[in-house]
Amino acid sequence: MSTIIPLLALAAVIVVLVAAVWSIRRPKGPWRPPYPLIDATEEEMARRAAELRDRLSRSPFGEARASALWRRLMSINDGEGLIVEFHRDFCGQGLIRRGDQIVLCDIFDGGGATGDIIAAWREEADFVAFFARQSDFSCSGWDAGEPVFFTEDAWYRNNQRLTARSIDRFAGGAAS
Repeated sequence: MSTIIPLLALAAVIVVLVAAVWSIRRPKGPWRPPYPLIDATEEEMARRAAELRDRLSRSPFGEARASALWRRLMSINDGEGLIVEFHRDFCGQGLIRRGDQIVLCDIFDGGGATGDIIAAWREEADFVAFFARQSDFSCSGWDAGEPVFFTEDAWYRNNQRLTARSIDRFAGGAAS
């Protein structure tokens, strides 16, 4: 016991010294990300958004993928579903099973909260018909011909939206 107390005191002194050295060596000023920040104009941001939009696939998801998605969604627990991203705040759009229906809604806080229902399906045939004709482009919010997903909000477009890749990952690699 007589050696434990001095060793604990020495450990406390070392911890305090390390903390002091760390605070001295830490760079001053606000935190900066490890990549260069840009100050893009609105025109540059619009150009970049259009470039990303033009890269989106317009190939329909197809019936096989849509059917596999329905089956997977109906096999999981109530309140669970296809959530593209898991993190705090806005996580994009997702498909959640609520009882005997599947709902499309915005997802928040890693799936802990959902927004209002955007669309809902109770019948497999209706769900499959709807999602079979969708594509990465239509789900992104750019396609004015698809009012369920369309938005004029530049931030909301293509922001963590449903894609063929996310559907395949969730449904277990359904064929397109």
